[in-house]
Amino acid sequence: MNQQVLQHLAELADQLKQAKLWQSEPIDMTALASTQPFCCDTLRFEQWLQFVFIPKIQQMINEEQPLPTSIAITPMAEIAFAGHVQQHALISILKQIDTVISQGGTSSC
Repeated sequence: MNQQVLQHLAELADQLKQAKLWQSEPIDMTALASTQPFCCDTLRFEQWLQFVFIPKIQQMINEEQPLPTSIAITPMAEIAFAGHVQQHALISILKQIDTVISQGGTSSC
């Protein structure tokens, strides 16, 4: 399952790049201090995916930590990417990630 999640994360990163939503410069680290879901008060959703979600899940897998038992990123993606030309591709990948992690995760996060 972990290899499948890593593959989906790589696909997500590629899709964000194709959609021109991938940021080449680093973010201000104070933006990560947010206590809001998805750091919605300090980051755009695609920034949260790039700088928080993808690295955190990769780190959890690399350190053999249990993944969350359920996640639901897709609803936020549907709002954040509404009207974007690549909306369907991005949401499709995030649905796959939600499903794989929720079906195979072993702890809550």
